[in-house]
Amino acid sequence: MHLAEQPVAVVRGRVPMASLPDFFGRAFGTVMAAVRRQGAGPSGPPFARYYGMPGESVDVEAGFPVEGSFTAADGALSGALPETDGVEALHVGPYDTLGQTYDAIRQFMAAEGLVPAGNMWEYYLSDPDKEPDPAAWQTRVVWPVSADPSR
Repeated sequence: MHLAEQPVAVVRGRVPMASLPDFFGRAFGTVMAAVRRQGAGPSGPPFARYYGMPGESVDVEAGFPVEGSFTAADGALSGALPETDGVEALHVGPYDTLGQTYDAIRQFMAAEGLVPAGNMWEYYLSDPDKEPDPAAWQTRVVWPVSADPSR
């Protein structure tokens, strides 16, 4: 699949894996407030972009795709999800089982001779406050394909 570039507003940090939920809560709140102060708005669900594979900690940015004009302010950065080719999958279930979906994407890429890029992102389609059953949560996983076959 081919993805168009998507303007985003994010908060980025290196975060211990156990602290991701708190980081996401802070980041989503910071970004939403900054975007609204500038008269812009979210153009899609919240997302997190991971730079490299998570270990004890992960380099991550979290925020929203945006429509309208947004410039970095109030702790939120302006950026973009890149135009890229990638593989996408819909994960249904709790966040702690996302590894199964990533494994399936890796297997698909290997079978197709594709090389995964060094970053990937997740769109959180379900709001845990509105859908309390983790078995029903939906997460759209996007993993770009590397344009550099040596990666």
